[in-house]
Amino acid sequence: MTTRRLRVLIQRLPPESATMTALRNAMTAEELAEQSEKGEPEKASWSQLEQLVAVVADRVAGVEHVLICANVDKKSKQPKAPEPIRRPGAKPARVKQKITDAQAETLWSMLNGGAA
Repeated sequence: MTTRRLRVLIQRLPPESATMTALRNAMTAEELAEQSEKGEPEKASWSQLEQLVAVVADRVAGVEHVLICANVDKKSKQPKAPEPIRRPGAKPARVKQKITDAQAETLWSMLNGGAA
């Protein structure tokens, strides 16, 4: 077995494996701080369990959002829908453009013959 093959095999081990745990335990405090600063979990490979936990977390956040919206006074501002947890390889959600009241009034007047 080549050293490259061994490195690839070690890099592909799940985070909870004994080898990866031993490597983490051998890191200094500075190395751990650096890893936490530049860590990007959405770029890592996730196990099926992690995928399922993310789905459950998204669903719970959705239920919480619906519950809050149902119990908020109708005149007050409704909270934003929660963003789902980013999955590996997934791009961030695009923000939909919303129309302002002034734009809606202009559009309404144009549709009713105001822009002749």
